[in-house]
Amino acid sequence: MIERPRPIEQSPASIFLRFLRFGLLAWGGPVAQIGMIKRELVEEERWLKPPRFNRLLAIYQILPGPEAHELCVHLGMLKGGRLGGFLAGLGFMLPGLVLILGLAWAYQRLDVRDPLVAALLLGAQAGVIALIVRAVHRIADHALTDRWLWAIAIASAVATTAGISFWIVLPAAGLAYSAASSARFGLAALVVAAGGVAAWVVGTLLPGSQIDGAAAAGVVPGTVGTLVLFLSGLKAGMLTFGGAYTAIPFVRADAVGRGWVSDGQFLDGLALSGVIPAPLIIFATFIGYIAGGLAGALAMTAGIFLPAFAFTLLFYDRLERVVEDQRLHGLLAGVAAGVVGLIMFTTLQLGSNLTRSAPSLPAVMAIFGGALALLYVWRSKLAVPAVILASACAGTAILR
Repeated sequence: MIERPRPIEQSPASIFLRFLRFGLLAWGGPVAQIGMIKRELVEEERWLKPPRFNRLLAIYQILPGPEAHELCVHLGMLKGGRLGGFLAGLGFMLPGLVLILGLAWAYQRLDVRDPLVAALLLGAQAGVIALIVRAVHRIADHALTDRWLWAIAIASAVATTAGISFWIVLPAAGLAYSAASSARFGLAALVVAAGGVAAWVVGTLLPGSQIDGAAAAGVVPGTVGTLVLFLSGLKAGMLTFGGAYTAIPFVRADAVGRGWVSDGQFLDGLALSGVIPAPLIIFATFIGYIAGGLAGALAMTAGIFLPAFAFTLLFYDRLERVVEDQRLHGLLAGVAAGVVGLIMFTTLQLGSNLTRSAPSLPAVMAIFGGALALLYVWRSKLAVPAVILASACAGTAILR
């Protein structure tokens, strides 16, 4: 039987303001954000017992969406029903949304051809790639817990390098692991073979879908439709397993692959999202702003956060039952491993494109190496914004 604490009702305004405060202090990524929420609401105020909180966190780590935001929605719903859950999620994301909109507005007015601005942005981009590399390591430690998951992650990276769509890679990864983990190796091999056939058919009918970092012909930034951006955000939100970093390949597949932004602008969006108090997934708002203006930014934000709201608001009473269904666990674990492979590929491609555009490869590598080393040794919640800002400053010093 699922344990439910006695609810303590709070007004909608108090719930919104409480989680707005959390949003204003949301520095340092999901680990720091979840730690802050747990310390205040679980350990100090006892909104729910620690074992229940840990079970909820485990569930949200295997479901799509940023887990810190989903926990806020769940806790708000615990105290104020569906309206409380909505207001808690809105309060947590609102500071970051306002800040990233302001930064996107200012970014569009920068003269990126100015040597100082160009050097600053290149330095920040090198720091962001270091940040993604560190995140891939952290996600892999959590998601790749046996040799089959490692094999699936590597195979997914290789398949993506070969141009196979993630619409084929991820279902095949989930089904193959679900079969292999229960010793049905023949079925796993059949799934892989079926994925290969599907990839061949799609590659024959729809050739040339690989992202190369170049803008697609005929696309004018700022003119992409709101519905297109909403659906792109929704797709990324539905496929974001294990944190905001896993959204990167899916957002980039549309944003860069369809010519809405360049790889440099994509990395700049990640950099700006890393220096503000917000879930990192708010970088999608920046992409939406560059691609479709204010309406596009709000549409992309609505799409990417909709699953995070919906899973809790619609399935609040059923979420913990996910833990009991081992078949679903195996499928989701395989998909998560596939996503790790996609992030590996995306990171290599982003790094390759950055090195081609940089005026000095040794300088970029020095910034990247220094940023990566700092991320490994410094575990403060301020490490992420500090590393990005330090990388930007280093860029102005050695890349001008």
